[in-house]
Amino acid sequence: MSNRILSGLYAITDSQMGAEQDLPQLVEQALKGGAKIVQYRDKSTDHDRRQADASRLLDLCQRHSAYFIINDDVELAAAVAADGVHLGRDDSDIESARRQLGEQAIIGVSCYNRLDLATAAQDAGVDYVAFGRFFPSSTKPQAVEAEIELLIQAKQTLHIPIVAIGGITPENGASLIDAGADMLAVINGLFRQSDVRAAAEQFNQQFAQKD
Repeated sequence: MSNRILSGLYAITDSQMGAEQDLPQLVEQALKGGAKIVQYRDKSTDHDRRQADASRLLDLCQRHSAYFIINDDVELAAAVAADGVHLGRDDSDIESARRQLGEQAIIGVSCYNRLDLATAAQDAGVDYVAFGRFFPSSTKPQAVEAEIELLIQAKQTLHIPIVAIGGITPENGASLIDAGADMLAVINGLFRQSDVRAAAEQFNQQFAQKD
């Protein structure tokens, strides 16, 4: 298990971003606004482009002292020496990901609206768990809905960081932090805004107010 401190704004890229806009430029704006973690999420099968994107984003994250996580692809995370990987329900198992990436890798797991999955993941040695969606999401409109009460229960039960995801904006994020979220994972509420850096700064203000 990694001993790195995980908290703050968790920026997640979307597969369409690279096609529509300059992906590294958008990510750099999020980092300048204070994003602490960037997750590269691209479900396409273009291996070469995905590896090139991941390498560029890793370099950006290192320059801004942020962590870089790969979504769902342990092999890509190992190939570019990313800081870690985020696993979903149908992805690689935690044990094999840890074996391949090493003890210092950050491994996170989606737990949707289930505290029992989070407890099992914690026992398996993950570094954080993610719950959600908490609000309507255009990225995953059919995703299972989680209640804010779940964050309160999780904070009382778990001893690893908690990520909240799903339809989060600067306007509704504070309620999730107050309930126990250590990180807010954001896609559209960050990268679909006209000023990505300003949006990131707004999220960071919420964490600062909590401190």
